[in-house]
Amino acid sequence: MLTLSDIRAKRNEIEAALAKRMLEVGNTLDNILELDEQRRQTQAKLDDTLAESNRLSKSIGQLFKEGKRDEAEALKAQTSGLKERTQELREEQSTLEGSLEQLLFSLPNAPHELVPAGKSDADNEEVNRYGELPQLGEGALPHWELCQQYNLIDFDLGAKVTGAGFPFYTGKGARLQRALIQFFLDEANDAGYTEFIPPFLVNEASGIGTGQLPDKEGQMYHMPADDLYLIPTAEVPLTNIYRDVILKEDELPKKLCGYTPCFRREAGSYGKDVRGLNRLHQFDKVEIVQVVHPERSQAVLDEMVAHVVSLLKKLELPFRTLRLCGGDLGFAAGITYDMEVYSAGQDRWLEVSSISNFMTFQANRLKCRYKGKDGKTQLVHTLNGSALALPRIVAAILENNQDAEGIRIPEVLHRYTGFDAIH
Repeated sequence: MLTLSDIRAKRNEIEAALAKRMLEVGNTLDNILELDEQRRQTQAKLDDTLAESNRLSKSIGQLFKEGKRDEAEALKAQTSGLKERTQELREEQSTLEGSLEQLLFSLPNAPHELVPAGKSDADNEEVNRYGELPQLGEGALPHWELCQQYNLIDFDLGAKVTGAGFPFYTGKGARLQRALIQFFLDEANDAGYTEFIPPFLVNEASGIGTGQLPDKEGQMYHMPADDLYLIPTAEVPLTNIYRDVILKEDELPKKLCGYTPCFRREAGSYGKDVRGLNRLHQFDKVEIVQVVHPERSQAVLDEMVAHVVSLLKKLELPFRTLRLCGGDLGFAAGITYDMEVYSAGQDRWLEVSSISNFMTFQANRLKCRYKGKDGKTQLVHTLNGSALALPRIVAAILENNQDAEGIRIPEVLHRYTGFDAIH
């Protein structure tokens, strides 16, 4: 959530930044400032009314002590009116705060100055590219056919038991999946991240804290009987560890990682882009999260990107790095880099990681702050990234490493899988 102090101080800059998302928010910002002014005026009236009520109460007590009962009773009648006025002002203040909060919740994060303007993924900027694109021989197959041929993943069985987008991993397919998870966790541990196994369900406050709620696109699975939500990523429970927490400056940064299944409804997804592992309702992912000093967040973002780059290089996958344009940014992100691997069997790029700096947007919702050496409290910056999401990594490994003999497994995984090829 954008802070009121920033909107007051930098209204025009925020409007210009949000224009990178192709949004016109001038009226919304004006309404926020107007409501904020009304709220502050109402608070001032409330403070004055309470002060007057307290003053009269003290006077009443003194008059009773002096035996001036009639004068005391007259003042008591005045305090009764002040109590009614106090209640009216509190109700007015609550209404204004509710309206103000809803408007603030409706605004996405203001893009960082490095973010290009744009409407969609067509306007994203390619930052760099690594590796040669594999040249497959005739008869190369997409991963869903390879999975069927080598009995690695059963999409039909998943559809039978649950529905489309919930596959069964079997045999060497399951072992490859488990190997990748362990590899990613070991690499995160070596990079200084503390591993967590968090809950896979979160409450509403946690979803609001990281920006998944209100769920405008209906992508989260909701359990109405318990008012709990299945997590779309480990980012949600991990970041919420620090909800309503004030950290000491020397405690920063906080580096967390966790493996979880992730659940997304993927409403509106259809067509060839959802074949096989390309888009699932349940998938596995290792997430890295950092809570950092504001002055360090952009440098930390670069470090997190470098961590994901190192994983992809070790997996011997060709990839490219994209800086997302405003129109393709997630709601809470201030700046995001996407990593895409090349899928030879489909002849297309597949997103496997998003690494984002949310700056103070999540921290403001979470009320996550740090106390500086000067004793003042400030909002932290939060970041997260996929390191990595499993389905499309598996798809690229299978497709890029196939030949007439079978499928070669990247060398870095051999000690985890216990095999170097699938035949």
